[in-house]
Amino acid sequence: MALILQTILDAPIIELDTIDSTNNYAMRLIDADTAQPGMTILALQQTGGKGQRGRTWLDVPGQSILMSLISVPMHKLDEQFIFNACVITGIADVLQGLNENWDVRIKWPNDIIVNDKKAGGVLIENVLRGSKWSYSIIGIGLNVLQSKLDESLVYGTSLKIESGINYPVQELARQLRSEILKNVYTIDNKTYIMKSYNDYLFHKGQEQAFYDANGTTWKARVIDVAENGLLRVQLADGSITGYVHGVANWKWE
Repeated sequence: MALILQTILDAPIIELDTIDSTNNYAMRLIDADTAQPGMTILALQQTGGKGQRGRTWLDVPGQSILMSLISVPMHKLDEQFIFNACVITGIADVLQGLNENWDVRIKWPNDIIVNDKKAGGVLIENVLRGSKWSYSIIGIGLNVLQSKLDESLVYGTSLKIESGINYPVQELARQLRSEILKNVYTIDNKTYIMKSYNDYLFHKGQEQAFYDANGTTWKARVIDVAENGLLRVQLADGSITGYVHGVANWKWE
């Protein structure tokens, strides 16, 4: 496994000034059969960066980590959330180790929270060929050097805002890359990785507001996230249920 991991870590890192989306670029490499595990795309600027559920990722050139990693998953097809947990906890571990004054959390399913505000997120796009999970593209957007954000991003932040420190973007990107690849290719204990994910879970044990596509809002107490990615909560009547992301959405308050 160590030899396999080192080969993957030695895969090319493609550095670009501007691209529509690092995930799109990675997908084009896969479509052209020129991709390999560990191959990574880094960009200074994205003109069409993607967030969860079609949202646009906004960035200022050179101030964010804009990166996509190509992986050939070793997990089973029904373990996609385990794979996701390996990725996002790797990022959380690096950031928590970067600054002891930060409180780093994971907002279900894959937003990175630093001191109660969103600093970044992960968008994973899977390529299935028949019943085979052929590739996974791990897209990462992380605010690093911004001294302020757009006023509309009330719940957003950057590593600089939270610390006053100018962390080196490219160096930090490579550190994150190494930790993520190590996690997805060496961790095979589902119980361990889900415990790590839930230890980082934002608002765990707290009451949280949610909303659905109809605009209905309600509150429930966050319990944990299951291996299949369902957010388990306790409702006002004491019953416990699981939410699918996109059906029940986290509401900032």
